Parts: sequence; structure tokens; C-alpha cells
Amino acid sequence: MHCIRVHEPGGAEVLRWEACAPGEPGRGEALVRHTAVGLNFIDVYFRTALYPPPGYPFVPGIEAAGVVEEVGEAVSDLAVGDRVAYACRPLGAYSEARVLPADRLLKLPAQIDDELAAGSTLKGLTAHYLLRRTFPVQRGQTILVHAAAGGVGSLVCQWAAHLGARVIGTVGSDEKAARAAEDGCDHPIVYTREDFAARVRELTDGRGIDVVYDSVGAATFTRSLDCLRPMGMMVSFGQSSGPVGDFSLGELASRGSLIITRPSLMDYSAAREDLVAGFEEFVALLVSGVLRCRVEQRFGLREAAAAHRALERRETVGSTVLIPPGAGS
Repeated sequence: MHCIRVHEPGGAEVLRWEACAPGEPGRGEALVRHTAVGLNFIDVYFRTALYPPPGYPFVPGIEAAGVVEEVGEAVSDLAVGDRVAYACRPLGAYSEARVLPADRLLKLPAQIDDELAAGSTLKGLTAHYLLRRTFPVQRGQTILVHAAAGGVGSLVCQWAAHLGARVIGTVGSDEKAARAAEDGCDHPIVYTREDFAARVRELTDGRGIDVVYDSVGAATFTRSLDCLRPMGMMVSFGQSSGPVGDFSLGELASRGSLIITRPSLMDYSAAREDLVAGFEEFVALLVSGVLRCRVEQRFGLREAAAAHRALERRETVGSTVLIPPGAGS
């Protein structure tokens, strides 16, 4: 068996294809052979040590789909041959096979193939907690979604539109604006040529929006606050442009008693029942066609460095998966 290992922080070149043994499942664990691995920006954060990894060397990745090959003691709800997906720590998804806590694994329905599962589980669970728990979106509210044509942004736009919200989104090109519009974004804003905060104020007749979902971070943070109505909420759940710098809490009061949160899927899905409930609601909408997740790019797992470069250059749209040698959906 092989995996991608990182021995030191750095650029995509630090991703190395190496032999590794997955080990045997212990009590409460299962051995999963991966058929597809999800690519996410959090993988870049760990590679560069923006998020401190558990130690070196480490295997990146928190999302994949595959088949259960062995179960340990006290595992009663999984069997050898079950198709499963996951989006959780510990890191280690960039591998042909690995051992995981069984209570983090989610059984896949027949309607969801392995590539779709690997490309949508993390994004779907994220969209769920953002829209249904962090700020429960209601019909008639107006929201702003940054990176609206990205993997999470696309699902947030679709789901929010389904919930009856008015959706404004930022994108980097006309092509991505068209994609966002297809996904329920009522007002795509190409931020490279337009001040998105000024446009939001114009679209809301000066009132501002109810909530902004911001995965971009440093480049959008302050102007996102400018978009909010009094007592509106900033949900900062990523930092693809870098971490947010020093910030005074007094700014929230002076801008109208704003609310800010920095949520994490790992906290919102820590309880097994919350993890399963979020996944089941997401999958039901995916199977019914209310939500659509596009797997747009595929790389071999051993080509993870090329996939990271494409992601960081904003050359990807929708979801990207890494395929282990010899695997298929």
C-alpha cells in the first residue's frame, strides 16, 4: 500500500508518494480501502502548517469514500463490503487504505457513487451546519456567499435558494458567475471588477444582508462586515486568502451590534447523531435532485501535488477527487 506523506511544511512539492502500511483495526475501528479521495482547501492549510499538523511526517486529507475490508471488536453497524464515506479527523485520507474510528464512517446509498461521495461529503456536511445550525436560514432572508462557484459555495447557494433565501455571491470571473447563477445565486458579483460591499448595499437598498458566509478570510473580512445589517452575522469558516489579522471587538458594536463566529465542522459533527442527521439530510436532497454536486476534476492520488497547485491557482471549479491506483467508482 502507498500514501502521500508530508515531511516538512511547504509548497505542493512536499507531497511525496511513499509506501505505508495501514495497520489492523482495533476495538471500535474499521479498515477502509479507498476508491476516491476528496481534495479540499483544508489539505493546503495542513500542508503549509497554517493549521498545525499532528506531527511529521503525516498523511494529509480528511475526506474519502471506499469499502470496508475489516472491522475490529465492538463494531456492530458495519460489515465487510459496506460502501462508506467520511469527512473527519484524524488526517490520513491521502492513502490507498487506512484504519478509522467506525463511528465516523457513513454508509452510502446505492444512488451515490464513490467519486460523488468523496467529492461532496465534507462540502455537504459543511453546507448543512452553516445553513441549518450556525445561522438557520429562513425564507425571505438575504445572504452573501463568498466563492459562490466553489465546492462549498455552490452547495450553499443551491441549498439556501431551496430554503427560500435571496442569494448574493462573489466569484472571480464571468464563467464562474454563470455557474453560480445556475446554482441559485440570484446576484453573482465578479469581485475582480466590482466592489462587492457597495453592490450588496445597492442590492439591499442600503439595508444590508442577514448573514455572510466567508471562506476567503483576510481578503474579504472587513468588507464583509460592511455588508451586514445591524445584528447581522459574519460566519467565517475558512481562510483561502490567509488568516484574518488583528481585529477589535469594538468594531462589532460600532457597525450595529454585529455577531461573528468561527465555526468548525469537527465541533458540529462531534456527536454521532449530529453527524448522521446532517449527512442524511444532505444525501436526501442530493438524491432527490434538489442539490447538485459536480465532480469536475480528477487526478491520480500520486498526482496530489498537481491537484494542490490547480486548487491554489483557482483553476478548479466544483469538486476535485484523487483516485488511488487501480481504484474505480
